[in-house]
Amino acid sequence: MALGQRIGRGRRQQKTKQVDRSDLFDEEFLRQLELLQVIARRLIRGRQRAERKTRKVGSGLEFADHREYSPGDDIRNVDWGVYARLGQTLVRLFEEDEDLPLRLVVDVSDSMLTKDGQKLIYAQKIAAALAYVGLAGLDRVGLTAFSAKVHETIPAIRGKGRIFRVFEFLKNTQIGGPTDIYGGCKRVAAQSSQPGVTVVLSDFYDLEGAFDGLNMLRFRKHEVVAIQVLDPIEANPVDTGLRGDVTLVDVEGDDTRDVTLSASLLESYAEAHERFCTHLANKCRSRGMPFFSASIDEPFDDLVLRIFRLGGVLR
Repeated sequence: MALGQRIGRGRRQQKTKQVDRSDLFDEEFLRQLELLQVIARRLIRGRQRAERKTRKVGSGLEFADHREYSPGDDIRNVDWGVYARLGQTLVRLFEEDEDLPLRLVVDVSDSMLTKDGQKLIYAQKIAAALAYVGLAGLDRVGLTAFSAKVHETIPAIRGKGRIFRVFEFLKNTQIGGPTDIYGGCKRVAAQSSQPGVTVVLSDFYDLEGAFDGLNMLRFRKHEVVAIQVLDPIEANPVDTGLRGDVTLVDVEGDDTRDVTLSASLLESYAEAHERFCTHLANKCRSRGMPFFSASIDEPFDDLVLRIFRLGGVLR
């Protein structure tokens, strides 16, 4: 461990790896977004502004629940039928229809920057596509970039023309730092004056906080959608040909480990990775949170259309 500690101290001052995002949203990307928007409009035909409903109650038209009458309540909301039958003075509560915001939360931690930032670039393309379709459909769309050292956000905006502000944010936001799903989700919840549909894009390589962060948003009344962005080689390195004595270095910390890689060890790693992803997906779905696994080998527009077809983001 002494050698590992010396290596770790030597690496501590490394700067965050830079990722070239200058050409991320070119003319070809814009053309793909236009086509996506047309297809999405057909998939969610009949969708109108403010179709998603909040979970709060107020002066809408659709009955939600009863509560006991309190002095000062509007007597026009007293359910006199219940009073006549049961002698209880109850007030009728109604759901309010509101335009709920769509929030796109992108993990920009160091684990997303491997292989020249391919996972980060993929996640940002998905976020841009979802933002574009949302803005074209008159949704309010907000964005957040997060890690343990980064938390940048733009408030909810509306209008198709604002997509260029989305592009600038995604291209220029700071990146790097350890993964901190719980901390990032906690700050998103604290900044959200109105819960809405919140899409979190990450590799979720945070064994302690991955599910807890998502579940905390759910308890704060957000409609959470999780999109796990994965690199196939990270998920299953068996066919990489990597063998022999190597030193593994944690991309988000100082930890190192000397190991002898064999086919059987790589297979065990791939099985453990699959168990982790399956466990996370099952925990999310068991609590009503849509979960999508996204390989960077899958064209981003195919993934977006798959999300639209299965529902859970735009309705």
